[in-house]
Amino acid sequence: MELTLTVANSSHFQYAQTITEIMEDAAKIRGTGIARRKPEYIQQKMAEGKAVIALYDDRVIGFCYIENWEGEKYVANSGLIVHPDFRNSGLARAIKKAIFDLSKQKFPNAKLFGITTSMAVMKINSDLGYKPVTFSELTQDETFWKGCQGCKNHDILQRTERKMCLCTGMVCDLSKITQVQTETNKKKAWNNFKEFMQERKIRLQKKASLFQFQKKPNKNEK
Repeated sequence: MELTLTVANSSHFQYAQTITEIMEDAAKIRGTGIARRKPEYIQQKMAEGKAVIALYDDRVIGFCYIENWEGEKYVANSGLIVHPDFRNSGLARAIKKAIFDLSKQKFPNAKLFGITTSMAVMKINSDLGYKPVTFSELTQDETFWKGCQGCKNHDILQRTERKMCLCTGMVCDLSKITQVQTETNKKKAWNNFKEFMQERKIRLQKKASLFQFQKKPNKNEK
């Protein structure tokens, strides 16, 4: 079994459909967040080198991509998903830090922002250097805000004239984050996840050994 976390490219196009399905399932569970994306859009992000993908052998277990707004003034790490079998394992943190590092490489002077209702995501964002802000400090690009139309809380955003919603806005100024910091954080997060997976493997093997049974001999065997 092999775990990999890497920048996605055209060789990963085959996973685009599965990624969109996991995204849609996650959005249904949350009831908020993740805008619906078509496989072609995911493939575009892969081709542009603006996405990271986590694989467990030949199985996609996580993904996230970069979007940029108002030229390169604002960027967002969008569509973060983790396969249900790998949640609560530290994989989300590893992916967040990997896509953060990629954002720093591609858009070193941009403001990285996000909106979320997830306390876990807020914690990860805070560790990376994000700060809570009002919606007025986020991009005002209409294309970004159209992505909220599929959320069941969109009416709140409309009623407040896009000044607030149930999501919390967060921003990180990438120009103030050193490349050494991002590389160190990414490696640490991925190593922690791999250690978790190794420990889980050992636990499963121990449990399996408790339920071992002897095969009954075949009547024709002597």
